[in-house]
Amino acid sequence: MSEIKNWYFSKTVWGAAIAIVASCANLFGWEISAGDQHDLTEKFTVIAAAAGGILAIWGRVSASKRLR
Repeated sequence: MSEIKNWYFSKTVWGAAIAIVASCANLFGWEISAGDQHDLTEKFTVIAAAAGGILAIWGRVSASKRLR
C-alpha cells in the first residue's frame, strides 16, 4: 500500500464513524440497520470527494500567486 490519500476519502474511516454514530443512536432508541450504515458510508464518501474537488477549485481561484 504505497498510495496516500486524505482521511476523508477513506471508506473505512467513514464506515467506522457511521458505526459509532449508529451505536450511539441506538442508545437513544434510534435503529440504523447495517444496510443503512453501508448506504450512508457510500454517500459520505461521494460527498467528501465532491467537497475535495470544490475545495481544490476554490483554492486555485482564490490563490494570490501563479503556478509555474
